[in-house]
Amino acid sequence: MERLPGFRDFYPEPLPHNDVWSADARQYIFENWRTTARRYGFREYDGPPLEPLDLFTTKSGSEIVAQLYNFSDKGNREISLRPEMTPTLARMVAAHERSYKKPIKWFAIPQLFRYERQQKGRLREHFQFNADLIGETDPAADAELIALLIDALRSFGLTEEDFVIRLSSRNAWHDFFQQGGSDSSHEYDFFQAIDKLERSAPEENEKKLTALGFSLAAVNAFIEKGAPTVELQGIIDNLAARGLKDFVKVDYRVIRGLAYYTGVVFEAFDRKGEFRAIAGGGRYDNLVKLISGGKVDLPALGFGMGDVVLVELLKARNLLPKFDTHMDVYVLIEDEHLRRPSLKLIHDLRAGGFAVDYPLTPAKADKQFKRAQELKVGHTVQLESEAYVRIRNSASRDEVVAGVGDVKNHLG
Repeated sequence: MERLPGFRDFYPEPLPHNDVWSADARQYIFENWRTTARRYGFREYDGPPLEPLDLFTTKSGSEIVAQLYNFSDKGNREISLRPEMTPTLARMVAAHERSYKKPIKWFAIPQLFRYERQQKGRLREHFQFNADLIGETDPAADAELIALLIDALRSFGLTEEDFVIRLSSRNAWHDFFQQGGSDSSHEYDFFQAIDKLERSAPEENEKKLTALGFSLAAVNAFIEKGAPTVELQGIIDNLAARGLKDFVKVDYRVIRGLAYYTGVVFEAFDRKGEFRAIAGGGRYDNLVKLISGGKVDLPALGFGMGDVVLVELLKARNLLPKFDTHMDVYVLIEDEHLRRPSLKLIHDLRAGGFAVDYPLTPAKADKQFKRAQELKVGHTVQLESEAYVRIRNSASRDEVVAGVGDVKNHLG
C-alpha cells in the first residue's frame, strides 16, 4: 500500500531512504516558528481542517474549486480541506473579535491541502507558519510583521546573504493602473499579468498588457525605478531602526496573485534564486468584512511560510542540525530480581524530567550496553540492591555508587 501522490511520510531520524521526510526536522522547524512568534507577542490559534466550501469561494471565486480537495459530506454539505488559513482566521475573528483587545496578534501552524500539479517546492500538502496582525492600519504593523518574518528565518541560521524580503505595494500599482486610464473592471487582470511577469515570456507579457492598454516597456520602467511609496518608506525606516534594513528591498515585480490583498505586499526569496518564494504576505484590509457579510470591518495583514521550500533551503545551506537519537539515562537490569525496584526508579526519573529507556524484557548485559550506546545516553544506571545504584557517565566513564534517592543529583 503506497501513500497518495504529493503527500509525505515523516520518519524519525535516521531516515531509511531519501524519499521520506524527517519528523525530527519538522519538529525543529515548528519549535523555531513557535519560539519566534511568542517573542513577538503572538498567540497560537487553530481551526478545523475541513471548512464549508463557500468560505473559500467567497474569497477567491468558483475558479478555486479546481485546486481544492472538496466533496459533499454525509449531511450533503459542500466542504473542502483547507487550502490556506486566512479565511478560517477571518471567520474566527469576525465571530468573536469583541472578546480580544486590538491589535490581535495570532499565529498558527496548519497543514494545508491543494489539488494541483506537483513541482519542486510545491506538494499537495504542506505545513505553514501563518502570522497575522488584525486591527491596525498604521505601517508600523506591517514593519512588525515583516520583522517577525525576518527573525523567524534568522532563527534557523539564515542571514542577509541567504535571503531578502522583496517589498511592494498594491496601492502603487493601483495608482499606475489609474494613470493608464484603463477600465477599472480589468484591474485584477492587470495585477495577474504583473504577478506572472517573471514566469512568462516577454512576448506573452507584452500581449497581455497591450490588451489591457499598457506597454511592457512602461511597466518595466516603473519596476526599474523602484521608488518607494510613503508607506513603503515608513516600513523601511522602521526596519532600519531595528538593524534589519539589509534584509529588505523595494521590488515592484512582487504583487501577490491573491485577489484579497489591498496594500503592502511582500515575499521572501533566497538570494541565489534557486528556490520558489520562501514566504509571502501582505495587507488584506477587506477580507474580514467580506467573510462576515459586512458585519465586522477590521484591517488585517499576515504572511505564510511553508515548510517544503524552507527545508530545501536549509539543506542546501547545510543549516539543518544533525538529529541524533539521544536519551538521558539507560537503566540496566541484569538481575531480574531487581526489575520491580528498577521500574520504580525508571518512573521516578521520568517524573523528574529525564528521558529514560530500559530493556522491556530480560536481555544479556552486552546487548543492554549496546542499546545504551545506540541511544547515546548520558548515563547508565544499574541497581546493585534495592537501596543502592551504580551510575556511569558515558562520556568520562566515571562511576559512582549512590543511594536510590540521590540518583538525580548525579545526572547533571
